[in-house]
Amino acid sequence: MFYEQASDLAGARQFLRARMARRESTILLARRGPDALGFCQLYPIFSSISMQSSWLLNDLYVVASARRGGVARQLLDAAVAFAASRNAGWLMLQTHRDNQSAQRLYESSGWVRDDEFLTYFAYPTRVG
Repeated sequence: MFYEQASDLAGARQFLRARMARRESTILLARRGPDALGFCQLYPIFSSISMQSSWLLNDLYVVASARRGGVARQLLDAAVAFAASRNAGWLMLQTHRDNQSAQRLYESSGWVRDDEFLTYFAYPTRVG
């Protein structure tokens, strides 16, 4: 369970494979030798107002045995470097307001919290 979403490993694998096959996202992988320690997934976004492409960091995961070892920070740094290499205007991510440890990580890594804009969602596939 993560953010009130039940785990579905098979569905997640299928979803990730489809994103990669369609080149709809970029996945950055942290490794130590042959072992995968974590990954982050970036999705391109575009703004006609700023006339820039940007990236949404939608997934950041580190295996339990590698947590608190700097892997997440390395992935965040790699995401920034990746976006810079593509002349992106910015990267963005979201985290739950209660996830204090993630907020500390992001802010200590140079990410700036946005308190200016509100985020709204519509759920077109939900009935009722």
